Amino acid sequence: MGKGKLAKFADMERYENVFQYPFSVVDNVPFDMKGHWKEMCFHNENPIVLELGCGKGEYAVELARRFPEINFIGVDIKGARMWTGATKALNDGLKNVAFLRTNIEIIDRFFDTDEVQEIWLTFSDPQMKNPRKRLTSSYFLERYRHFLVDGGVVHLKTDSNFLFTYTTYLVEKNQLPLLSRTEDLYGSDDRDEVASSIQTYYENMWIERGLNIRYMKFLLPRTGELEEPNVEIPLDEYRSYKRDKRSPKETAK
Repeated sequence: MGKGKLAKFADMERYENVFQYPFSVVDNVPFDMKGHWKEMCFHNENPIVLELGCGKGEYAVELARRFPEINFIGVDIKGARMWTGATKALNDGLKNVAFLRTNIEIIDRFFDTDEVQEIWLTFSDPQMKNPRKRLTSSYFLERYRHFLVDGGVVHLKTDSNFLFTYTTYLVEKNQLPLLSRTEDLYGSDDRDEVASSIQTYYENMWIERGLNIRYMKFLLPRTGELEEPNVEIPLDEYRSYKRDKRSPKETAK
């Protein structure tokens, strides 16, 4: 039997690679590393890449292993899951990966202007009923602009046709520069080398169920008003890991 939640939270309180600032306490606790992650956390001047909604942290850890010249930070509010990646990073001696436990809605409180070069969104909840909560929505993209370099890269890797289609329409409507897009990452002849080289536990489950993995990479310029697409999109017809569309409707915007 694996460690219980309380034991995992106790571990992370002493982990040097974990910083815990959930929404309930962040207003009362100053975050001194904002703008200073490189010198205070990583002790180098290498670029910083975020994985938002990192879950168990598998992706962030593997990216750190493959790219030692880049600093990676996995962000999620689910601490019991994050413990897995944080523990593995410590055990493997990976100094270029850290974890921030907080709500992504307040992510811009932790990073300063131009502090982050790229963002990975890996298997985010599609939030089919609430556009504002989608991590590729104009609401979140505006937050990313506060700390992402001008024209920084946003990666989306997902099993959700709904989220992928929604993001496609949003990118098109706002004329965001599209670098790569495929509806079948592993079936594409021109697959992205990095996106296709790392598979998470749940990603493997979805592949075994016959689901295509979709991938998109686009640039996020800092200027220009972002607008939401006004398009009806078919809802996902399946339950992904612990997800239920919970709606009799067939489409949503």
